Amino acid sequence: MGKAAKQAAFTLATASTRQKNLALSLIADELEANAADILDANKKDIELGRQAGLSEALLDRLLLNESRLAAIAGDVRNVISLNDPVGSEIDHKVLENGMSLARRRVPLGVVGVIYEARPNVTIDIAALCLKTGNASILRGGKETFYSNMELVKVIQNALAKADLPAACVQYIEKPDRELVSQLLKLDEYVDMIIPRGGAGLHKMCKENSTIPVIIGGFGISHIFVDQSADLAKSVDVVENAKTQRPSACNSLDTLLVHQDVAAEFLPLLVERLNDKVSFVAADNAMEYLAQAKQLQQAKAGDFDTEWLSYTLGVKVVAGIDQALEHMQVHNASHSDAIMTNDLLSAERFINSVGSAAVYVNASTRFTDGAQFGLGAEVAVSTQKLHARGPMGLEELTSYKWVGKADYLSRS
Repeated sequence: MGKAAKQAAFTLATASTRQKNLALSLIADELEANAADILDANKKDIELGRQAGLSEALLDRLLLNESRLAAIAGDVRNVISLNDPVGSEIDHKVLENGMSLARRRVPLGVVGVIYEARPNVTIDIAALCLKTGNASILRGGKETFYSNMELVKVIQNALAKADLPAACVQYIEKPDRELVSQLLKLDEYVDMIIPRGGAGLHKMCKENSTIPVIIGGFGISHIFVDQSADLAKSVDVVENAKTQRPSACNSLDTLLVHQDVAAEFLPLLVERLNDKVSFVAADNAMEYLAQAKQLQQAKAGDFDTEWLSYTLGVKVVAGIDQALEHMQVHNASHSDAIMTNDLLSAERFINSVGSAAVYVNASTRFTDGAQFGLGAEVAVSTQKLHARGPMGLEELTSYKWVGKADYLSRS
């Protein structure tokens, strides 16, 4: 598979934007034409997932329905409308010796992606890699086996119709974990590994891969409600960040509330979310959440938990310094926000938080390639090298230096 992918990447690197867009258009068309088969396959995965005792959060990630499938097809068509970064110049200058020197964007080559119960990722990765001239080797979780088999069939049919090699997008069908270990050692053929899943998957890839790994998708998301915040509007934002899609990696995990407004704000929040959310509270927040139907005292490790559910951690803090200290200790690397009407507090938060995406008076749920205007995304990178935040088209390219001169020799 590695050899075939490398050869396919060579073909893709010189494919025209028109040909790549044709493949994407055909993928979107095939998704719609084969919707019934895809949804039937997904029902099998959902039923097997329920029998295996998967959590509601994982089942939600696994679920495909007509509206979600239509949205996936729409995302593919949106990628068609985006500029192809391959071949574009990042910058250009003329040296004193007369050489014209530029950096030109090029594909990475072959991208390996390992992901869990997210069938939409199969299409997202294929679309973005095709647009940027990268071949891909995909390995989804066993929970999505039937869904992914149908989706890969769609992709392969579209590639054939677009006269592109089938090896542009390959899928590891066997669930054997040893095959993942082998993929992580294919540095002769694979240029980048992107894991999409929990902390365990990221740790395994970092420790075992001989290929550069982009770490993303995991991180505890926080909102800090400052004493100057509009409390009514802050309740709206917290509700959206927690409940709009709690299984997403950018949903809210921990709420930090300034002690000066806790007595007013937290009862308002309980009133709004009482029928949906289970609160896990630090000692100093318990009294303000007394009316919550589902309330328990936080234990060791709770504030390091990515809930991916309707559970919300709550803590009262003395001010922005204590909020930042808490976030630094508890893995604030993904998406974090401050609710405030104080400009200095907003800037202090922006400059101090180490997360890939930081917001002022906005929901953490905006950390998404489509929301950022990037099209779909291959991952949300939480590391600091090469790419951070939603990884769209440009993040799937590297560059080469191109020098042009009039038969110039170095003196």
